[in-house]
Amino acid sequence: MSPVVMTITVLCLYLVFFHFYAKGILSKKIFELNDDNITPAHSMQDGVDYVPSNKYILFGHHYASIAGLAPMLGPAIAVIWGWVPALCWVVFGTLLVGAVHDFSALVLSIRHKGQSVGSIARDVISPRTRLLFLLVIFFLVALAMGVFVLVISGLFAAPDVANIPATAHPEAVFPTYSLMLIAMVIGFLVYKKNFPLWPMIAVGFVLMLVTTSIGLEMPITGFTASDWTWSLLVYAFIASILPVWLLLQPRDFLNSLLLYLALFMMLAGFFLLSPDWVAPAVNPNPVGAPPLMPFLFIVIACGAVSGFHGLVASGTTSKQLNKESDAPFVGYVGMIGESLLALLAVLATTAGAFSSRAEWESFYGSWEKAAGLHQKLGVFIQGNANFIHQLGIPVDYAAAFISVVVVGFAMTSVDTGARLLRFNLEEIGETIHVKALGNRYVATTLAIAAIGFFAFFTMDGKPAGLFLWTLFGTTNQILAGLTLLTVTIYLYRKKKPILYTMLPMLLVLGATISGMVMGIFKAVGNGQWTVAAVGAAIFMLAFWVLVEALLVVKQVRDDRKLDQTTT
Repeated sequence: MSPVVMTITVLCLYLVFFHFYAKGILSKKIFELNDDNITPAHSMQDGVDYVPSNKYILFGHHYASIAGLAPMLGPAIAVIWGWVPALCWVVFGTLLVGAVHDFSALVLSIRHKGQSVGSIARDVISPRTRLLFLLVIFFLVALAMGVFVLVISGLFAAPDVANIPATAHPEAVFPTYSLMLIAMVIGFLVYKKNFPLWPMIAVGFVLMLVTTSIGLEMPITGFTASDWTWSLLVYAFIASILPVWLLLQPRDFLNSLLLYLALFMMLAGFFLLSPDWVAPAVNPNPVGAPPLMPFLFIVIACGAVSGFHGLVASGTTSKQLNKESDAPFVGYVGMIGESLLALLAVLATTAGAFSSRAEWESFYGSWEKAAGLHQKLGVFIQGNANFIHQLGIPVDYAAAFISVVVVGFAMTSVDTGARLLRFNLEEIGETIHVKALGNRYVATTLAIAAIGFFAFFTMDGKPAGLFLWTLFGTTNQILAGLTLLTVTIYLYRKKKPILYTMLPMLLVLGATISGMVMGIFKAVGNGQWTVAAVGAAIFMLAFWVLVEALLVVKQVRDDRKLDQTTT
């Protein structure tokens, strides 16, 4: 099947699954969504975190927050096993696992006062699981945001940190920082001065395109990667404490408009180019690569299913959902948008960036080459620049435009991640009875310090985030599996069908726990004791949650048998 026919088929599948699976089975049969139920955005409205929002605005925030670097990087690495395995998991993994996970986490949160997955686990499974969840979440978010900060600073300027090769795109600096000001002005005018929403959005989008054009013509140079890292940490602090309506929500929505434009241009250029596959359909044994199974799932990560998405859904999105019927569009379609981005990553790296099989194999000849973060981001940018070039736009200009989009979405993950980490620390403080962590300024300071640790502190000559990055995929997927486990226990307690969440949960946990165990043994063999110790700790936390869940299932079954006996 040609890339064009394959892509058209996938787009049709997206529509079918949304209408019949998300809006039908999941919404009506499993969760029984009802707009008469008051969402936390209304019942707990505070003007800072809990704010009822238009579903299209909220979709923009949610999509921008989850669509960071991972759906571009993961598939761009996973295609080393061939385009068929990568594409199948990006599509069916999303429709049957990832989108179900995101939607379920969102619904569960709005029915638990906008609480995070960790706090919900306390109510659904047992009080002990809350702290276990929160510790896994803290490590995952701090690590991911630390690495995202490193990657963004590397795109702004040539890094001055050893062993981080990158291609600088200083043209992304001006539009990225200008968007912060544009978003704050629009947020203030709409929410405080009652300016009409959509005309303001149109003005903001035009201004964003203007600043992007200025940035492409006048790149900002002269600053080191460390300078940009510090500025990003300061921005993350500010974004975490400001009301969502002032910066986070308008910035993410405007940024999502830029991504919509980029997606449209990349798809249009792809169809015009109508390329052939240059990568093999299946390449089961690449040099130095781990086994295809289970590592395909772990490497693609956010391109199909991501525990981080559950944190966004239950951390910020659930606090802004206007009514329950908005959940399928925001939660399920948001993940479809992520899948589309991952699909373009597959197409760019297997049919766009290279002109021949030999050229592709020279780049993907070994796992060592394929696993580089910045190198694969470069392939994503170059492949999609070749697609956009078909619209008559110079390749260099198209590549610079995509780099602006990439940086913008990495930034949305950073500011949302910082807020999620603040929520996480506040919940940890509540759990261990440390009142100081309930102060959002104290919690935010500690959150930024944790992110900065992974960005600046070195291990074996590398920043801690990059040194421990091998644990991101498995930790992220384990968290997704534990979130699906929590949803499944919730449905089991409510006597609802559990098959739709239990099967994805078993697949994700089975694949990632086995991958984690293999990774621990490999780290021990390589003498990477820190990686092995952290991985073992995460494994034990996940195993503990599983045991707690099994005990709950047994208790519920015993109670039901007792009820049947007494009646």
